[in-house]
Amino acid sequence: MKSIRKFTVRAVVPPSLSALEQLAGNLRWSWHEPTRRLFEHIDPEGWRLSRRDPVAFLGEIDPARLSELAENGDYVAWAERERADLNAYLSEPRWYQSLGAAVPRAIAYFSPEFGITAALPQYSGGLGILAGDHLKAASDLGVPLVAVGLFYKSGYFAQSISPDGWQLERYPVIDPDGLPLTMLRGIDGTPVRITLALPDEGSLHARVWQAAVGRVTLLLLDTDIPANTDAMRSVTDRLYGGGGEHRLLQELLLGVGGARAVRAYSELGGTSAPDVYHMNEGHAGFLGLERIATYIAEGLTFAQARQVVRAGTVFTTHTPVPAGIDRFDRGLVARYLTPSLLPGVDPSDALALGLEPGADPATGAFNMAVMGLRLAGQANGVSRLHGDVSRRMFGDLWPGFDADEVPITSITNGVHAPTWTDPALLSLAEQRLQTRDTEHANWNSDSLSDAEIWNVKRDMRVQLVDYARRRLTANWEQQHDGASAPAWVRQVLDPDTLTVGFARRVPTYKRLTLMLKDPDRLSAILTDPDRPLQFVIAGKSHPADDEGKRLIQQLVQFSARPELQGRIVFLPDYDMDMAEVLYPGCDVWLNNPLRPLEACGTSGMKAALNGALNLSILDGWWAEFAEDDFGWVIPSADSAGDAAERDTLEAVALYDLLQHRVASCFYERTDDGIPTEWLRRVRNTLTRLVPELGADRMVCDYVERLYRPAADHAAVLSADGARAGRELAAWIERVQTAWPAVHVAGIESGGVDTPRVGDKLWLRVWVELGGLSAADVSVEVVYGRSHSDESIHAARVASLVVETESGNPDDGPAQTAGPTVYVGSVVLDRAGSFGYTVRVLPRHPLLRVPAELGLVAVATS
Repeated sequence: MKSIRKFTVRAVVPPSLSALEQLAGNLRWSWHEPTRRLFEHIDPEGWRLSRRDPVAFLGEIDPARLSELAENGDYVAWAERERADLNAYLSEPRWYQSLGAAVPRAIAYFSPEFGITAALPQYSGGLGILAGDHLKAASDLGVPLVAVGLFYKSGYFAQSISPDGWQLERYPVIDPDGLPLTMLRGIDGTPVRITLALPDEGSLHARVWQAAVGRVTLLLLDTDIPANTDAMRSVTDRLYGGGGEHRLLQELLLGVGGARAVRAYSELGGTSAPDVYHMNEGHAGFLGLERIATYIAEGLTFAQARQVVRAGTVFTTHTPVPAGIDRFDRGLVARYLTPSLLPGVDPSDALALGLEPGADPATGAFNMAVMGLRLAGQANGVSRLHGDVSRRMFGDLWPGFDADEVPITSITNGVHAPTWTDPALLSLAEQRLQTRDTEHANWNSDSLSDAEIWNVKRDMRVQLVDYARRRLTANWEQQHDGASAPAWVRQVLDPDTLTVGFARRVPTYKRLTLMLKDPDRLSAILTDPDRPLQFVIAGKSHPADDEGKRLIQQLVQFSARPELQGRIVFLPDYDMDMAEVLYPGCDVWLNNPLRPLEACGTSGMKAALNGALNLSILDGWWAEFAEDDFGWVIPSADSAGDAAERDTLEAVALYDLLQHRVASCFYERTDDGIPTEWLRRVRNTLTRLVPELGADRMVCDYVERLYRPAADHAAVLSADGARAGRELAAWIERVQTAWPAVHVAGIESGGVDTPRVGDKLWLRVWVELGGLSAADVSVEVVYGRSHSDESIHAARVASLVVETESGNPDDGPAQTAGPTVYVGSVVLDRAGSFGYTVRVLPRHPLLRVPAELGLVAVATS
């Protein structure tokens, strides 16, 4: 019999243990091991069964046990020490406070998903986990971040595997009252409600949940309230669920509603008005339109408001392929982008922001990433290689510029070490290295023996084996109506065998089944009598991705071979709880995507934090950090004739590495059974690589390279009633109107009859300015090595100066008639082929980069 309604009854905690409720209410417990130890002490087995969720845990504890602890003075004092530590953490100055006053007062961070803890299942994969790590690191650093997302009633989905290996999805309903959330309420105590006006006089309403992530507040909008119709209540039902219109409504709520939620939270005193808005992918792009509407209400035009909004907006793309970007039917978007939703915004202006370059304005799709880039003054990819890919992928937004000039930089992702470092490794650092900072410890110290590291790694492997056996036994018994699992299921894996991990989302480009290219060879590697391997694999395929599900099925069916039972296992329902055991328990982390389609791939970073070595294609983060001391590189077969040949060549390379390099290194032991060379690599990974992989490094990069410049630029443009923003918008309109007439009319060169190194190339250039003044433009010579296709390699730029300026009605009396003449020179400082061209660019002191407007006039001859 099913209940008609479900809710959570919270435990009554004795007053002397009130510290437990405060500690449970702040998600710092998800990465603060001393707090977790405090809860674990109450009931270790109950703590494990609660999946280390203190809110759920306190609800299940026998009241008699709590009463007993309330009378235990030592435990009460322990709880109070942890409460005092949390309060100090929340209030004390940290890194950000050392930067002085010239920093953003607050940053609003928008993401469609957040992976903070398995107890708050509002994530699907890497994007959400990265967002969660961003919040945690910001909290540790004291960065004044307020985060915004949606509360999904059923999260992503719970995965199980059918007897024939097919992925099955379940959507368990999540009760927000049973989570570490509180409702955002107004001064009068009533819940804050965010409302979006929809077509046909309808409305979408949302309440706002807030979670304390250390010092950071996370706001989650939830439409499952009585004020909505049944259809509108389901808008926040599932992460990445539903069709196009459902997804559009989610993204309107995230962007428009999220910006309004931040404003409401700020007005209630929760934060200063943000100086910077950060879009973690394009899903939140509509927040830019909401902010434009706000400035229009203050008297600015759309063009003026757009400049002010752009200045303070950061856009991060995580997508290496166009197919991964949200694109909506233009007519559908037009139906929702009405003046009722966004007062003062002309729908045609809003729709133009999402139009892809070259697309038909009447029928072209509305591209969320394109809108995000057009509304952001700062943009970045998430690894150095991904930055290169992004500049090429979005280069059409800046026509006429080479890829390296496209204004998209890169900040390589990082992972939050306190979250992802296993407690056993933390304990080893505390005992032997006298530090809890595993991320920056000297693991090469003589005070720590190889045997001690090796024993801890084995303990973490044992932990993974035990976890895998429990998980697989439960899945088997669920499939077989509660019958007892056979012995081989309860005995899978071996805690003394080289363990390779592979866990991530399962789109086809990540190539889950590359290892199956030659099944017989893989089988031989796994069952080698002297140097065996075992694979632990996990991952979810999107419910609509049948091809991804087929890959999972192939792998599960392969693992069912009698000779391989227990050597290769697929763990169902991959989530953060599993990940915290999987990464530490693996010796090697495998990543074999199609290069360059992995934007970053932070799973290998988390494994490295726990002393695992990486075995990966040179893609994502590994492309910039790979060294022999940190693992092995799988060669990319980029010159292969087709995809099948590429897969074959790269699979063979994978097998060779596993068999002849990885296994031999792991099993080469001293008389004491210690793999000295393997542990040398583990030590170097922990000492030299891990400090580069931290989310603290990543967030510091965002602050210094993107947030501070964005805040400074926004302050200039918005000051004094947005005077500079108005002037910049007017100047841009004038330049864009005149630009079709701007061109290089002629070039005269000298000094290169018989050029030698050290000679100068002299240039005189005639430029028609189309009614602009010389102050509006820069004229440059672009030069470098010339390829056979006439392209310029390793281009450099030198500015030319005005020799004589043409007449211009705005400049008073003309000096001369006709084009403006520019002159300059370039030193020929290298031998070999040389090529150059001349170009004209808009110039204004408030333009962030020369390519910003996407306008350039290049000489044609």
